Amino acid sequence: MEFTALSDNLRHVQDEVARIQAREGLHTGVRIVAVTKGHSVKAVEAAAEVGLLEVGENRIQEAVEKQGVASELEVDWHLIGHLQTNKAKLVPGRFSLVHSVDSIRIAEALDKAVGRTSGYEAPLDVLIQVNVAGETQKSGCSPETLGEVASYVAEIPGLTARGLMTMAPFGINESEQREVFASLRLLRENLEKTGFDMPELSMGMSSDYRAAVAEGATLLRLGTVLFGERGK
Repeated sequence: MEFTALSDNLRHVQDEVARIQAREGLHTGVRIVAVTKGHSVKAVEAAAEVGLLEVGENRIQEAVEKQGVASELEVDWHLIGHLQTNKAKLVPGRFSLVHSVDSIRIAEALDKAVGRTSGYEAPLDVLIQVNVAGETQKSGCSPETLGEVASYVAEIPGLTARGLMTMAPFGINESEQREVFASLRLLRENLEKTGFDMPELSMGMSSDYRAAVAEGATLLRLGTVLFGERGK
């Protein structure tokens, strides 16, 4: 098997998650999405071999190519990167969860795609991406417009909002990371007080997953910490 360190890397991450949850008094289940962006399909095969059955891809085209080769693998595919409206038609039937619904426009495009594909028989699970830190170079709705996007998703037949997603800025310390992730958790709590059911918090990548776990993440999007640097 390529990625010979994967099993040990995964065990280390799992131990860290358990340690942090014990320290913080948390009991929420945390699932790991193995991010195979930039790696060959062998990374998907290696992930499945060690029991990582949720696989994340940033780009639609890369995911489609890998899905074609790895069609016999029983993994759930997550779309975690920015989605363009003209690529929405490729999503239904390929992904079990889309992490990056960041606007009404994207939600509308996905809803139409689901309708054309399945006639709304199987709503697509999505997360609403929030740009908590207000970074101009990153996607995500603002905290102020989150309620509007969530309300729109709740009203359309093709999508089911399962929670929220965010990314922390690069280069900040762990305390600052925790502030970003705590803000997403509070946004989720405020939505739930108004009747929304938002069980999932997708937050935390290789460089900041510890802070995310401490603030209640349920989904970690991990690549480098599992597979090593891309291209190796």
